[in-house]
Amino acid sequence: MKNFLVKTIANAGALAVAIWLIQNITLTGPSTGKKILTLVLVAVLFGVVNFIVKPVVQLLTLPLFILTLGLITLVINALMLLLTSWFADKLDLSFHVEGFWTAVLGGLIISIVSWALNVVLPDGKD
Repeated sequence: MKNFLVKTIANAGALAVAIWLIQNITLTGPSTGKKILTLVLVAVLFGVVNFIVKPVVQLLTLPLFILTLGLITLVINALMLLLTSWFADKLDLSFHVEGFWTAVLGGLIISIVSWALNVVLPDGKD
């Protein structure tokens, strides 16, 4: 449970940085509290998408992973971010990613920031 909480905080922080840096990744809301709640919910949704869908996609694209020396991972991360945006829209969360190339850049930023936060934050394996 503690590990899930740490990963959710890392995802929320990484998503917040991407929203702050990239104009076409948006999170809207009437108040700061509502925006924070939406950000946390989107972080949980992003974590679930990465936990369930991403391994299947990585397995199916294994030959492309080998052929591109791992660069297909950028595309996979972008697709996971776009899928999260789509699910957020279906769940009436005010989070949106506009366009594939925006998702590629956002996925790159989220990966870097999430990695850094996971290094800094405790992993809960005490």
